[in-house]
Amino acid sequence: MTRQPDKAIPVEVAEVFASYPQPMQTKLLFLRQLIYETAACFEDVGELEETLKWGEPSYITPRSKSGSTIRIAWKAAAPEQYSIFFKCTANLVPAFKEKYATTFRYGGNRSIDFSLDEKIPVTELKCCIALALTYHRNKNRSSAARWEQVQKIIE
Repeated sequence: MTRQPDKAIPVEVAEVFASYPQPMQTKLLFLRQLIYETAACFEDVGELEETLKWGEPSYITPRSKSGSTIRIAWKAAAPEQYSIFFKCTANLVPAFKEKYATTFRYGGNRSIDFSLDEKIPVTELKCCIALALTYHRNKNRSSAARWEQVQKIIE
C-alpha cells in the first residue's frame, strides 16, 4: 500500500516550508518524504494528515489514531540545525536514545536534531518514525517487542 510521498502539500504547510532557507527546505522535505514512506509500510496506520501544530509541519494519524504527532522544523535561533519532534510525554525519544544512543543527536526528550551537512541514517530514522506512527497501538507492549515489530517491516 502506497501513500504518495509526493502528495500535494496543504497551502498553509507549503507556506511554512517556503519561509525556511532553501537548504533547510530541501532537508525538511526529505524528512517529510521519510514520514510518508514509513507510514506506507504499515497497513494499520492509515492515511496521514499534514497540518500545522505550533506553526510547524505536523503529521498525525486521525483515522486510525495509531500514532503520536510528529513535527518537523527549522528555527532561526539554530540556523545550521533542523529537527524532527515527537511528543515528549509519549516517551518516544527516551526509547530512541536507548536503541540508538550514539546514532543521533537529541534535543532533550522531544527531538532528533540534524546539522545541515550531516548524513541521515535513514533506516534507523525510519524505525524511530515507525515507533511514533504506531505508538498508541503498541505502547503497552515491551520496548523490545515494539522495536522488533518496526524493524521487521522497515529493514
